[in-house]
Amino acid sequence: MKNLLILFICFGFLTACNSVKEYQSSSKPITHELWDTLVKTHVSEAGAVDYKGFIKDKAKLQNYLNLLSSAHPNKANWTRDERLAYWLNAYNAFTVKLILDYYPVSSIKDIKSGIPFVNTVWDIKFIKIEGAEYDLNNIEHGIIRPEFKEPRIHFAANCAAISCPRLRNEAYTADKLDKQLDEQARYFLRNKGKNIITPQEVKLSKILKWYSGDFAEYGGVRKFINDFGPQSVSSSVEIKYLDYLWPLNNQDINNYERPKE
Repeated sequence: MKNLLILFICFGFLTACNSVKEYQSSSKPITHELWDTLVKTHVSEAGAVDYKGFIKDKAKLQNYLNLLSSAHPNKANWTRDERLAYWLNAYNAFTVKLILDYYPVSSIKDIKSGIPFVNTVWDIKFIKIEGAEYDLNNIEHGIIRPEFKEPRIHFAANCAAISCPRLRNEAYTADKLDKQLDEQARYFLRNKGKNIITPQEVKLSKILKWYSGDFAEYGGVRKFINDFGPQSVSSSVEIKYLDYLWPLNNQDINNYERPKE
């Protein structure tokens, strides 16, 4: 019972349970050109991923992962946007690597490790960056969310599922990051397969429910969807949430129909 209580506390407060001590590094910013080439080749504008194509380019992907592993971001030599662009690209690239390691799979959640119902695919420690070892939870909840306090990241980090934000077919870079994050947020909220936003009805992705606290400084979820969604939503309209769909974000997502709820 005690272990279950700890599990539920961790689920509710992911940042605290995945806190990451800042790694001391003297590295300099890297280029993300390799990742840019890969996603332009193997990811559609809508975010459908050609995993078989990635497998053919596995050596090039590994070269990029090696580059990521050679340079840990630090505040001494990297700007804020250089660090955030790095971590978003790293999260997405290592997620693709994880899928390829177990491909073919129908869902990222089919990848198991550790203790059932306690450890998930996001707890697999397979990411090494200089002298630090991470899992995907560490990167998202221990670094990106607490360090940058940027709600738009929830539409840029891709978890390889249909209901996730699209995997952008362009690398994130410091010089374009603000524009890229704006585009990701608008694209996601205006996607009728992931959100239903009309004057009479609002059904949102559960991402905005799970991480509602991250939108507090912005003014809350409603203000965010009013600014980035297809239209403003009256305060009198109740916000509801759609079921999250976990099938893999492969090329079939362009023809996938959401089950009627």
